[in-house]
Amino acid sequence: MPWVEMNVTAALPAAQLPLVLLGLPVLVFGLVKLLVVPLAVWFELRSAHRRRREVPTLFDAWPRVSIIVPAFNEAAAIEDCVRSIQRTRYDRYELILVDDGSTDCTATIMSALAARDPRIKVLAQANAGKAAALNFGIRNAAGEVLMFIDADVILSRHTVEMMLRGFDDERTGAVCGDGRPVKVKGVQGRVLAFTGHIGGGLVRRALAVLGCIPTDVGAIGAFPRSVLEHVGLFRQDTVGEDLELAWRVHKAGYRVVFAPRAVVLAESPLTVGGLWRRRVRRYRGLLQTMALHKDLIGNLRYGPFGTQLVFHAITMVVLPAVQILLLLGVAVLLAAGYRPPAGVDWVVLAWLGLLVSLVLPVCALGANRAWKDLRHVWALPLMPLYSLFMSLAVIAALVQEIRERVLRRNNPVRTGSGTAGAQRPRAQLGA
Repeated sequence: MPWVEMNVTAALPAAQLPLVLLGLPVLVFGLVKLLVVPLAVWFELRSAHRRRREVPTLFDAWPRVSIIVPAFNEAAAIEDCVRSIQRTRYDRYELILVDDGSTDCTATIMSALAARDPRIKVLAQANAGKAAALNFGIRNAAGEVLMFIDADVILSRHTVEMMLRGFDDERTGAVCGDGRPVKVKGVQGRVLAFTGHIGGGLVRRALAVLGCIPTDVGAIGAFPRSVLEHVGLFRQDTVGEDLELAWRVHKAGYRVVFAPRAVVLAESPLTVGGLWRRRVRRYRGLLQTMALHKDLIGNLRYGPFGTQLVFHAITMVVLPAVQILLLLGVAVLLAAGYRPPAGVDWVVLAWLGLLVSLVLPVCALGANRAWKDLRHVWALPLMPLYSLFMSLAVIAALVQEIRERVLRRNNPVRTGSGTAGAQRPRAQLGA
């Protein structure tokens, strides 16, 4: 109400007014985030209705699936991953293991597994990165559906089937599954368990309803071969190869669908350093994808997806930077002896993200039917600290990207052809 705004701003010292003006957008965007809850509920109702109607899916066609697993120094995890795939109820598949120049015994373990199972094919290349390993696997795959799985995850017996059920019309160009934590340990693991449920339990459900999932396909993703023939393979000049491909699929007019019942289990980073490196890499992938596809952001030609990317860019890049500025400003004011006047404490709470941090995890547990994770509820008060950690990771990613762009501009690196997987899609898919 106008009179409330006048009273609040009138009560503020001039030094505090900029902080409140910056804090209000944070509050507004935080409240908008709560809209994912009713959208996620609608997703579940719609999915249940489709199951009752027995809507035909790609699963009914029983296609051959090529499961491609790239691995670099995954000796500790690769055998468990392969064993879980071998236990799948969907048996029309081939498994392609790609060793990306590992320096441990990953290749040896792969060869031993392939010797006992004719469905397993092992490929090896000099270390060239995940995207190159995936493209190598694609070129040697024979399946009608190409499924990509991280080497450190465990599938359930139903995961492959549920991924195929996600293809429920011809416009579906990609399906992403849901990663869940396994062996939750320590304070960090418990906080990550909650945040994982938010991303998989709520946000992807809500965005799927709007038809604009902008996130990467995660630990497991699937694409029809025909779609990759159209849009091209993974780019090898970005650290966010799966995110970039998902945006390219949208750009070509296809849908990206979320299959919450296609669950994979993965261990969370065990150290703060490991988590930091993973998050900075993820945000760098986002920044690079935004630079490559800046024409998508806010472009009404691409419908809800282009529009939602504006909100995505603000919440994932702009607001984290604003949050850091706000907290620095609060620290300076407190050091100077200022105290928040009565009536604006809610603005400070909005800056810290307490409202969203406390409401969304509980709703996410309900969406994923993971109420057992309520045993970690004591970690909820740490969510604002995790939010601050993520904001700092965004800043670090921005700094790294700016620094590397300056270096590239001053020292141009010339590469040969074939570095970007989107250049000649049909030729590249040839075995």
